[in-house]
Amino acid sequence: MQDRNLALEAIRITEAAALASARLMGRGDRKVADHVAVEAMRKAFDAIDIRGTVVIGEGERDEAPMLYIGERVGAGWADNDPHSPKVDIAVDPLEGTNLCATGAPDAISVIALADDGQFLNAPDTYMEKIAVGPECRGVIDLRESATWNLERIAAAKNKRIEDVTAVILERERHHKLIEEVRAAGARIRLIGDGDVSAAVMTCRPDSGIDVLFGIGGAPEGVLAAAALRCMGGEIQARLKFRSEEERARAAKMGVAAEGHIYQTHDLAQGNVMFAATGVTQGYLLAGVRFFGGGATTQSIVMRSKSGTLRVIDATHHFDTKPEYWKSL
Repeated sequence: MQDRNLALEAIRITEAAALASARLMGRGDRKVADHVAVEAMRKAFDAIDIRGTVVIGEGERDEAPMLYIGERVGAGWADNDPHSPKVDIAVDPLEGTNLCATGAPDAISVIALADDGQFLNAPDTYMEKIAVGPECRGVIDLRESATWNLERIAAAKNKRIEDVTAVILERERHHKLIEEVRAAGARIRLIGDGDVSAAVMTCRPDSGIDVLFGIGGAPEGVLAAAALRCMGGEIQARLKFRSEEERARAAKMGVAAEGHIYQTHDLAQGNVMFAATGVTQGYLLAGVRFFGGGATTQSIVMRSKSGTLRVIDATHHFDTKPEYWKSL
C-alpha cells in the first residue's frame, strides 16, 4: 500500500453507509437497513482512487448483488491505473442490523484496508474469540478457561477481578461462559450484536470494557483484528464450524485445520487501516443525528503504520454532497 492515509478517505465510505442506514433506525426491518447500507457503501467506493478487492463482504457472488467476495471496487479499476493503490478490503456496511432495526446502541458501519493478500480469507462461519487492549497483550490464551484469563487480565491491569468487565454476545451458546464469568466475580455487559465494536472497546479506556469473550462471526473477527492491530491490542481466535459443508468449504479455501489458534497478525497482516462510523448512539461512537438539510456523524479512523487514532466529528449538508448522494 502506498504511503497515503487511505483510512481518511475510507471515512467517506462508512459515513455514506451510516447515514443511509440511520434513516431506518427503529423501523423494525433489519434487512432493508442492511440493504441501504450496502448500496450506499458500494456507490461511495466509486469516488475513491483505489483498486480494491473485497475479501470480507456480503457473501459469495450468487448470494449478494454487491460487495460480494471477489468484487472489484474503486475508481482505479476504470483504467487500471498502476498509481492507484491495490488493496484488500473487508467491510461490514451495517454491523448490528438488529441494533439499527430496534434503535439499540452500537450499530456501526465498518471498513478495513490492507495490502493485497494480507487479510485472512475467512469463511462465513463462527469463530471463537478473546480480545483485549494493549495492557493485556501477551497475557491471554484462548486455550485456557475464561477464569484463567480473567485472573491474568486483572493482574495485568492491577485490578480485582470484581472490577474487570467482560463483553459477551447474549446467545444461548454462551450460557456456560456467562455462568463461569459470573462465578469468577467479573462484571458482564451483554450485547445483542456487534462484536467488532465490542473488540475495539477493549482498547478504549473510557469504554470500561476489559475483554471480549465468546463465539461470533469469522468475518467480524478479521475486521476486529484490523482494528486491534492499529490500536496495539490482541485477539486470538479459532474457527467453529456449524456443518460439514462449512468444514469442506473452508478446506477448499485453504484455511488452517480446525482448532488452529489464529493470532492478531494471522488475521490481518501488513499495513492495515480501519475506519468506522456510528449509526445508532453507542458506547464506542455517537450515532447519526439529523437536522434540517443535513446530519452529524462521528467516526473513528486509525492505521497500524503510525498507530494514530482519530475521532472525527462531521457535519454533512445534503444539498452540497456529490451526485451519488442524491439517491441515498
